[in-house]
Amino acid sequence: MCGIVGYIGYRDAYPIIIKGLHRLEYRGYDSAGIALFDKQLKVFKKAGKVSDLENFVKDIDLGGSIGMGHTRWATHGAPSDRNSHPHSSGDRKLTIIHNGIIENYGIIKETLINKGHIFKSDTDTEVLIHLVEDIQDETGLDLREAVRAALNKVIGAYAIVIMSADEPDLLIAARKGSPMVIGVGKGEYLIASDATPIVEYTKNVIYLNDNEIAFVRREDLLIKNIDNTVQTPYIHELDLQLEMLEKGGYEHFMLKEIYEQPRSIRDCMRGRIYPQEGKVQLGGIKEYTEKLKNIDRIIIVACGTSWHAGLVGEYLIEEYARVPVEVEYASEFRYRNPIITEKDLVIAISQSGETADTMAAIELAKEKGATIFGICNVVGASIPRTTHAGVYTHAGPEIGVASTKAFTAQVTVLTLMAFYIAQQRGAITQSKLVEHLTGLNEIPELVERALKSDDHIKKIAAKFKDSSNCLFLGRGSSFPVALEGALKLKEISYIHAEGYPAAEMKHGPIALIDDSMPVVFIATKDSSYEKVVSNIQEVKARKGHVIAIVTEGDTEVKGMADYVIEIPQSDEAFVPLLATIPLQLLAYHIAVMRGCNVDQPRNLAKSVTVE
Repeated sequence: MCGIVGYIGYRDAYPIIIKGLHRLEYRGYDSAGIALFDKQLKVFKKAGKVSDLENFVKDIDLGGSIGMGHTRWATHGAPSDRNSHPHSSGDRKLTIIHNGIIENYGIIKETLINKGHIFKSDTDTEVLIHLVEDIQDETGLDLREAVRAALNKVIGAYAIVIMSADEPDLLIAARKGSPMVIGVGKGEYLIASDATPIVEYTKNVIYLNDNEIAFVRREDLLIKNIDNTVQTPYIHELDLQLEMLEKGGYEHFMLKEIYEQPRSIRDCMRGRIYPQEGKVQLGGIKEYTEKLKNIDRIIIVACGTSWHAGLVGEYLIEEYARVPVEVEYASEFRYRNPIITEKDLVIAISQSGETADTMAAIELAKEKGATIFGICNVVGASIPRTTHAGVYTHAGPEIGVASTKAFTAQVTVLTLMAFYIAQQRGAITQSKLVEHLTGLNEIPELVERALKSDDHIKKIAAKFKDSSNCLFLGRGSSFPVALEGALKLKEISYIHAEGYPAAEMKHGPIALIDDSMPVVFIATKDSSYEKVVSNIQEVKARKGHVIAIVTEGDTEVKGMADYVIEIPQSDEAFVPLLATIPLQLLAYHIAVMRGCNVDQPRNLAKSVTVE
């Protein structure tokens, strides 16, 4: 989950690296460090955020046109100056930054200690750079070959950049299981965990593949695989604008991204639905049309917010396409020897396209012969390159660690998939498809209307900002929305919150309800409405405080709830896209009122690239 950035070229490296670290800070922010070469190799690092590193080095000469930086999400070793990256070899001539986990570092470390190596940190990363040094000392190999030999000895995931005091015109970068992008400029190259630090300087990028090593100089780039075979890279052109990476006048990225949802949902549907014709077109999976007609089962694998989107997808696909669906936590999927056949379709969902647990689930499903589709936001990420086919969400960069527009974009794609599969299997009439697609096409406008409740939601947030616990309840496809609402609140405000199916409240959670417990209901006018009304009455009878998400014009729930937030009337299938908006805003305002850092909540990182 850590963020790495490197630069070699004709510009001063430090300003590029520090700006890049700020843009990558959503990947981890418990410590940061830089390495620069200007007559000598210099390393500076500090526990805390990137701004703490900036203050630490503000009076130091930071010249040099080659360097690298790192912002950390701790795995091995607590956040501290000594565990911050970069890490150096024993002779201080080599230094490394690393995103990932070296699983066999303990055995290697013990061997190196027995040879006299002294370690100054608790990290697996320091072990790797000492291993490179040890190989050089024992074999006399040059740095390139020593790095390749070291990587052949390690087990785990890594994206690394290495600098050497003896070769000040070289950056060595390598990846396995962790993302790495190389920006190709004129007389300069940039290396980063994703494209956000690169787009300001070049639109041309190379996505490094697993088991590839890049040897980067100012004027040339050589890529080999770990077996020493030269690779021919493909240069992609970034479809990313610099203004997408700025707050645009909003106080936080999260708030900006909540307000971007009318556009991101529209972008997700653009060119894919034709309401008047009753037609869904998904070019990314078109060649698997015959497969979709004959699948026995769909398995959705995902983590966190993406798992909640998958649950919504389960309701939609089963309702309209009439295919059985199972939704699995990717982190648990491969540890229970799941039954998978060639007649199964596996849909893997990940905003970043780099989620390690989801990648592992994909590999297992491929071994079993299943067809794999990906749903991903980041073009060129690992999941779209690993799956057989898939659909991009086109939500644009999401910088806030707590997903908002990524969730609604994933739900939108799953809705399109549900109708597409239904269309291919003949499970839905043309007239029904026209009706549903016409309603779906109106959702961006309805989301804009839902956002107009922001000031009202802010007032409700002020009433509950000091709560210690909160329940979120919903039925049908609103149950995953309740789960997502609870996750948003706990992620960014640190209030304990749980989501439940409303009917399950009676089977345990009702014991928690008293006059200090806020209970959020998704109580829209749908097929479960009367049942939810009964659940609200049960909570009110026990003096719980009810916040209800209701359909515009509802008077029945309004008469019994303490607070109501209205959303526009829509087809029941699309309620998750609308009901999630007020829950995002409620969590956001409560967190801000509690003084929390909503864009960088404690202990979390945006892209979970370690298991």
